[in-house]
Amino acid sequence: MKLHHIKCLLVGLLGGVAPARAQQLSFVHANVVDVATGTIRPDQTVVVQGARIVRVGPSAGQSPPAGRVVDATGQYLLPGLWDMHTHVYFDGTANAGTRLILPLLLANGITGIRDMGSQLDSILAARAAVAAHRWLGPRLVVSGPMLDGAKSPYKAAIAIATPDDGRRAVDMLKARGVDFIKVQSYVPRAAYFAIAAEAKRLGLSLEGHVPDAVRATEAVAAGQRTFEHLIGIFEASSPDEDKYVSGSIKSPGRFLATYEPAREARIVKQLAAAHVWQCPTLFWERGQWLVDAIDWRADSAGLAYAGRSWVAQRWPKAQLGIAKTMDYEPLAEREKFVAHELAIVRRLHAAGVPFLAGTDAPAGVDLIPGLSLHQELQRFVEAGFTPLQALQTATLNPAKFYKRTQDLGTVQPGRLADLLLLQANPLTNIANTRRITGVVADGRYFSRPALDSLRASLRQVAASQ
Repeated sequence: MKLHHIKCLLVGLLGGVAPARAQQLSFVHANVVDVATGTIRPDQTVVVQGARIVRVGPSAGQSPPAGRVVDATGQYLLPGLWDMHTHVYFDGTANAGTRLILPLLLANGITGIRDMGSQLDSILAARAAVAAHRWLGPRLVVSGPMLDGAKSPYKAAIAIATPDDGRRAVDMLKARGVDFIKVQSYVPRAAYFAIAAEAKRLGLSLEGHVPDAVRATEAVAAGQRTFEHLIGIFEASSPDEDKYVSGSIKSPGRFLATYEPAREARIVKQLAAAHVWQCPTLFWERGQWLVDAIDWRADSAGLAYAGRSWVAQRWPKAQLGIAKTMDYEPLAEREKFVAHELAIVRRLHAAGVPFLAGTDAPAGVDLIPGLSLHQELQRFVEAGFTPLQALQTATLNPAKFYKRTQDLGTVQPGRLADLLLLQANPLTNIANTRRITGVVADGRYFSRPALDSLRASLRQVAASQ
């Protein structure tokens, strides 16, 4: 299908499934999932007016609701999901951001994202267009490009060599209207502290990697609000931390060989005390360290939504490139490290460190936007979380992280109408988050037939990328 025909199809679909804000939408006989307590309120009517939930209560005894009515008998209604680590307009996949990645997230029940590194103009345009209902996609919280070292390999990054570079970048991004600052691994030590100070002065949250030249304890003291991929914790759990900060090579085998539980316990305690959020991207981590063992070509269902160039060129090249950097450590050793990561997550969680679900999609091998968030939730369960606790990392916890529990994260009157309707109970099996029968995004209802049509069109878009 020609590209302009695909674009017209998506625009037509949006018009066909997006009611005006004034229209009333009601779900009747729904099982409402309370993700704060883990209780389920059966046979509820949830009424949406415009972009907000206006009423939640028992269906029995209520007069027939006005507007559009969805019979949700036997189904489960919960807050829409957040993917808290995405890259919508990132390097080799940036051209798929608008027509594939954003609507694919929505089609999989993702109603909000934190974008951790994208082309600045593109991501700002997307944030505005989605908010105005001109484009299909989840609500966006964005950093713009990442701040990285002078020799960053990424296009969606600003090269930082000096403290002045860092301050200028923060000032520019603030002026452009980004929501937070994302730091990457290669930011120089002095520049990192300048970035942290300038972000704090301007009221911007500092989030991202703990840079290679910075200790985890220093990042905590500098006010960094999130750690991505568990970076910094491995180093802090080793007596070789100073060597790593000075530039020594890191690897799973080296981390395991020098791991000391007492050191880990100290950094875990500090992270809990400072309430530093962790976004471990566990599904991505598995793909990173075990990349040579991944049979992504067998993922027939997921591959239909992957850009053709991703499958034919990007993923095979990445798989070979990453594998070459790991050929000095056997697969069995790296498998131990992946298990070690799950154990770290379990101990962090037990200590009260807060967690967010994120995927890094599509910046990795076999990371399908939207689908990978459901796989991430399953990895949390494998790490010892209950299904409820895993679900909270993508619903209630993002609301807490953004200090917007009055708007997001629960199905209550006054909350924004970002909702997910499932065929089966996700509290008994986290895999049930995939069994989607409807999505409400900022008050717009996407029924199962509408989602099926959207997915069919996205398979065609993917084939053109």
